[in-house]
Amino acid sequence: MLTEKEVEHIAQLARLELSEKEKAKFQKELSLVLDYVDKLKELDIGQVEPTTSGSGSANVMRSDFGNSAYSPETVVKILEQVPDKKDGFLKVKAILK
Repeated sequence: MLTEKEVEHIAQLARLELSEKEKAKFQKELSLVLDYVDKLKELDIGQVEPTTSGSGSANVMRSDFGNSAYSPETVVKILEQVPDKKDGFLKVKAILK
C-alpha cells in the first residue's frame, strides 16, 4: 500500500492540492491500481506477438500530386486576373505568424 507521503509526492507532481480525506481515498485507490499492475506482470506473454493496432485497420493514404484539372492556358488566364502573384502562384495574406 502506498504511504501518505508517496500520495503527497504524486499529488505534487500532478500539481494537485488534496485534502486529508482525498489523500486517504487516493492512497487506497492508487494502491489498488498498482496491485492490479503487479498482477498483470505475472502473466506469461512470451508467446504473444506485439501489435501496434488492436483493430487491424491500416491508414489509407492518397498519392500526393498537384491538381492537373486546368490546362496551362487556363492557369495563365487566371493568373492574369490576380492582383498579387509570385512564381506562378496566387499571393495571399499570411494567416499564421
